[in-house]
Amino acid sequence: MLMFCPPGTYRAQTDSELLIEVLRRQGWAAGRSVLDLCSGPGTVALAAAAAGARSVTAVELSRRSAAAAWLNARARRLPVAVRCGDLFGPVRGRRFDLVTVNPPYVPSPSARLTRHRAARSWDGGTDGRAVLDRVCAGLAAHLTPDGRVLLVHSGVCDPDLTMTRLADVGVRAEVLMRTAVPYGPVMRGRSALLERRGLTVVGARTEELVVIGGQHGG
Repeated sequence: MLMFCPPGTYRAQTDSELLIEVLRRQGWAAGRSVLDLCSGPGTVALAAAAAGARSVTAVELSRRSAAAAWLNARARRLPVAVRCGDLFGPVRGRRFDLVTVNPPYVPSPSARLTRHRAARSWDGGTDGRAVLDRVCAGLAAHLTPDGRVLLVHSGVCDPDLTMTRLADVGVRAEVLMRTAVPYGPVMRGRSALLERRGLTVVGARTEELVVIGGQHGG
């Protein structure tokens, strides 16, 4: 999908492609109200709208990325509502049939997450879970009784822990897809850091991407 991605916005990569593949193949969006968190320029949100979602709301912290998502939706004449803000903040009090998330998940040098640099699109705190755990914790309040969640992240961030976090809020989850990919530029640049922290084995140059799906009350 050709997207408008101005400098400083996240360009869709294999993680977004895998999330979209599962969403389309298993019909997760059709007829449902969808919330796409950490939407970037709207790649997954637009795919959900094109796949027959009843409504789509995209939430993005970066104003530049939110503007790109709005422009991309308008250019394709897809009914995507774009909100700028932090995770569930802009949709407080609302519930959705499906929440999709491709969060920042690359372990970063500091626990403090940047707000105004491109790294906000991938920095996930010291273990890569700073944003991911907040998403898991807030899901129950924003899913319909049988609502679903579809998220993607690196195996470095411990998929089993993600499923535990989801179970803690009443979401039964499973791994729907796994695939190994070569390190991208950010992971390559942090390979020594990841090894020192015991998050990867010495000499690793590939990571596993994992798509996790779950159902509230399932």
